[in-house]
Amino acid sequence: MVRPGTAAAQAGGGTATAPEGGLGMIVVMTGVLITAVDTTIVVLALPEIERDLHVALASVIWVIIGYLLVITVLATQVGRLGDMFGRVRMYEAGFLVFVLGSLACALAWNDVSIIGFRILQGIGGAFVTANSGAVISDLYRPEHRGRAYGYNSIGFSMGAVLGIVLGGAIVTYVSWRWIFWINVPIGIAAVVLATRVLRDRGERARRHIDVVGMVSLGLGLFGVLWAMTKLATSALDASIVGYLAGGVVLLAVFVVAEQRQSEPMLDLSLLKIPTMAPSLLAALFQGLANFAVLFLVIMYLQGPRGLSPLHASLLLVPGYVVGSAIGPFAGRLADRVGAVIPATAGLAVQVVALLIYAQLSLSSGLWLVVAGSVVNGTGASAFFPANNSAVMKASPPTLLGISSGMLRTFANIGMVFSFAVAILTASRSISRALAFAIFVGTTSLHGHLAAAFTTGLHAAFYTLTSFMVIAALLSALRGRPARGRSAAGR
Repeated sequence: MVRPGTAAAQAGGGTATAPEGGLGMIVVMTGVLITAVDTTIVVLALPEIERDLHVALASVIWVIIGYLLVITVLATQVGRLGDMFGRVRMYEAGFLVFVLGSLACALAWNDVSIIGFRILQGIGGAFVTANSGAVISDLYRPEHRGRAYGYNSIGFSMGAVLGIVLGGAIVTYVSWRWIFWINVPIGIAAVVLATRVLRDRGERARRHIDVVGMVSLGLGLFGVLWAMTKLATSALDASIVGYLAGGVVLLAVFVVAEQRQSEPMLDLSLLKIPTMAPSLLAALFQGLANFAVLFLVIMYLQGPRGLSPLHASLLLVPGYVVGSAIGPFAGRLADRVGAVIPATAGLAVQVVALLIYAQLSLSSGLWLVVAGSVVNGTGASAFFPANNSAVMKASPPTLLGISSGMLRTFANIGMVFSFAVAILTASRSISRALAFAIFVGTTSLHGHLAAAFTTGLHAAFYTLTSFMVIAALLSALRGRPARGRSAAGR
C-alpha cells in the first residue's frame, strides 16, 4: 500500500491494481450515486413539499438552489481541507454530515427548516463531491484515471435514474419525506465500508481557508440568484435591482480579493496550465446549458402534457441507462486519445439533444422525449469522464484536492444559474407566476396557454443550446499537456 510521503504518493497516483482499488471505486461511486439521487429526486417532490409544509412559491425554489449554492461556495475549501487533513477523512466526514442532513430534512416542519436542513445536506454533499475526484486520483495512475472516471459516471447515471424513478414512485404512492429517509441506511453503510477500505495516499500539505473569498462569492451569487428568481414571480422593482447590484458588486470584490490572497479560494495560477482553463470553463458552460434540461422536460410533461410525476419520470430513464453504459468506454477512449476528442464530441451530441427538445410541441409523440434523453445521456457520459480526467491530469499532484474543488465550483456555478436562466426564458410567453407554478408542478396548462408556454420552452432550449455550443468550442480549443514534464514542473 502506498503511504503518504512516498515517491508513489507524491507522483499523485495509487495503483490501478491495488487490492483495495476495486472496493474503493465502489465506495466513491456510492457517494456520487447518493448525491445524484438527491439532486434529481427532489425535483419531483417539490409540489408535495410546498403543499405539505405550506412553503411559499417564491421560497420552494431554494430547496434546490440552496443545496447547490452551498456546494458551490464550499467546493474548493473542503477540497483544500482534504489536502490538509486527508481526502479520505474529509470524504467520510462528508458522508456523515450528508446522512445527518437527510435525517433532518425528513423531519422538517416548515419552509425555514427544510431549506436550512437542505443547506446542511449540501455541506455534506460538498465534502463528498469535492474530494471524490482526488480520492480516485490517489487510487489510480494517471494513465488509468479516464477509465476510473468513466466508472464513476456510472454512479451518477444510476443515481439519477434511481432519483427519477424513486422520486416519481415515492411522491405518487408514499410521502415526500421518504426521499430523504432512504439516504440514511445507504449513507451509513457507505461510511462503514469507506472506513474499512479507503486509505489516504496523498501527501499532506498546509493550507489556509479563504474566508473572504467564501463570504464574498457566496453572498454575491446569492444576491444575483435572488434577483433572478424574484423576477420569475414578480415585476422588476427597486428591491430586485438592489439585490442584483449588490450581488454584482460582491462578485467584483471576490475577484479583487482573490488576487491578493496568498492561498485564494480559486487558485488562478492553475489557469496558466494549458488544458486547465478551457476544461474548467467547458464544465461551467456545460452545467449552464444542461442542468435545467431535466426541469424543463418535467415541466413540459407535467404541464402541457398532463402526465403524473411517475409517468413523466419513466420517460427519462432510458437516457440515464444508456449514459451509464457508455461512461466507462468514453473513459477508456480518453485514456488512449486524450480528452479533446471524446469531450468535444460529447458536447456536440448534447447540442443535438437540446435541438431535439426544442422541437417538442403539444402534438409531439412522447418518443421524442425518450430520444432526446438518450442522445443527451450519451453526450454527457462522453464529456464528463474525459473532462474530469483532463483537469486531474493537468493538476500538480499536491493540488489535486484544490483542482477537484475548482472543477466542482465552475460546474456548480453553471448549474445554479441554469435553473434561473431557464425559468426566466421560459416565462417570456406566459405570466411569470403561472410559468413558475408549472415549473414546480403545482398547476397544468391547457389550450392556448399550453401552446404559449410550449413556445416559451422552445426559447429556453435554444438559449441553453447556445451555451452548449460555447462549451464545445472551449473543449475543442483546449491545449494539450506538455510531454515529459509533470504539472508541478509546469
